[in-house]
Amino acid sequence: MTITLDSLEPALSVRQVLTLERVLAGEPEVVAGASHLDRAVRWVHVAEAADVGVMLSGGEMVLTTGVLLAGDEEKQAEYVRSLHRADAAAVVLGLGRAFPAAPAVMRRAAERCGLPMVVLHRPFPFAELTEEVQSRLVRRKFAAVSLSEAVRTELTALITAGAPLQRLLDEVARHSACPVVVTNLAHRVLGTAGERPAVDDVLRDWERIARQAWGHRPGRSGTGGGTEGDGWIRAELGGRGERWGRIVLCGYRGDTATGRLLADRAAEALVLHRMLGGAACSWEEQSAQSLLTDLVSGVVPARQLLPRARAAGLPVNRRTFVPLVVRDGDTARLDRLLRLLGLPGLVAELADGATAVLLSLPRDQDADALAAHFATRLRTESGPARTVVAAADPRAAWDDVPAGLREARHVADAVADSAAALDLPPVVRLRDVHLRGLIRLLRDDPHVQSFAERELDGLLCETEEDLLSVLRTYLATGRNKSRTAQLHHVSRPALYRRLESIQVRLGVDLDDFEQAASVHIALLAHDAQQQ
Repeated sequence: MTITLDSLEPALSVRQVLTLERVLAGEPEVVAGASHLDRAVRWVHVAEAADVGVMLSGGEMVLTTGVLLAGDEEKQAEYVRSLHRADAAAVVLGLGRAFPAAPAVMRRAAERCGLPMVVLHRPFPFAELTEEVQSRLVRRKFAAVSLSEAVRTELTALITAGAPLQRLLDEVARHSACPVVVTNLAHRVLGTAGERPAVDDVLRDWERIARQAWGHRPGRSGTGGGTEGDGWIRAELGGRGERWGRIVLCGYRGDTATGRLLADRAAEALVLHRMLGGAACSWEEQSAQSLLTDLVSGVVPARQLLPRARAAGLPVNRRTFVPLVVRDGDTARLDRLLRLLGLPGLVAELADGATAVLLSLPRDQDADALAAHFATRLRTESGPARTVVAAADPRAAWDDVPAGLREARHVADAVADSAAALDLPPVVRLRDVHLRGLIRLLRDDPHVQSFAERELDGLLCETEEDLLSVLRTYLATGRNKSRTAQLHHVSRPALYRRLESIQVRLGVDLDDFEQAASVHIALLAHDAQQQ
């Protein structure tokens, strides 16, 4: 979209004009159309002719003494009708020269047309009013153009620097000083910016807000029946004849024209950002990633994240939440599988090959069975690759979800390196990781680190990596020599020689349960420290 000087409507309403000091000196009184005083005034024009409308282009405040209208009620009524047809902002009649009071005919006609009519009870130089309003309008237009260029320059610089979507939204929120929300066409929130409490207030009731706001005609939005006049301003996102989202300024406190300008400039930048591929994943994925990352970290209380979850399209009322973490799972494939199975949830990549999946299920459904079905389908589609699906027990309360996600992450990490050697169920839980899970929790303890180095000292060098790998498989398979030889593609005699070499270097007897258990614990601790 292109914004030109002509398209920047001055943000000076009839009501604002009437509060100017020079106008107040004329003792203005609104005698008709009082409910339309928020109309924007684009210009001020002095006109006496009855067919004044042909000289107007809309939005003018027309000043008249009525000298050419006195004594002719038909001309008086036509004068008002002509202004109405031309979409004038208001008519101001100076009393004294032609009329001692507001003519009833003009007043009635203005009321019928919804045209604000103002009379000035004291003599007033129209030139002063014209000069005052025109100078303010010009200054506002100049300020609007300057703001437009500043916003465009700043957002373009951010896009050029490869800034993420959130950085752009933060900049828009800084200029607008109000919450900023980006949605897709289904009203699902993809991004927000602004003061957190204000954003949460908007998101808390987003379903109702979106339903009411998008019920208005295009170009306007609101809440509780509000429109752009209430500061709810939106701009469409899209290109090549296709719309795919919206950006909304929620409760913008400045003038409407400047708000529309900000929204339009922001929309231009977001479209460009998306076209240039400013992010490795879609905005939907970024939204889910931000939410789930905040849940896992625990930095933001879960209760404060509830509005974001609801606005992101996750059902949260009377639900059972199943926290899952998938190792080596493709985010797009996981999201596609959720939709295929009809399971409501969010998917987001965390880090180190871990992907969080938060299912939100009706309470009358078997959460464990659905999670197992999801995991089984995923492992079937993964083929030879052993995709690990770790889970925490279902959570009935939203406040328990962060702990559940952290538990699932812990389980996934605990079996990450040994998944191929372990006989894992479709969904791995805390009870399935046993000692491995405990060791991972204690991996940063200096005593555990010292123990691991002491027990494995004879194998902790690059030249012994092969022997360390054999030891790891041998212990993970429960000291099953046949299985170990099979997994390492060596003969039984060759495996016996390697095991003998391992025992010599470590000074242990692996046939002794206690010594083998000690080495196994040390190896688990060593592997956990490397992750």
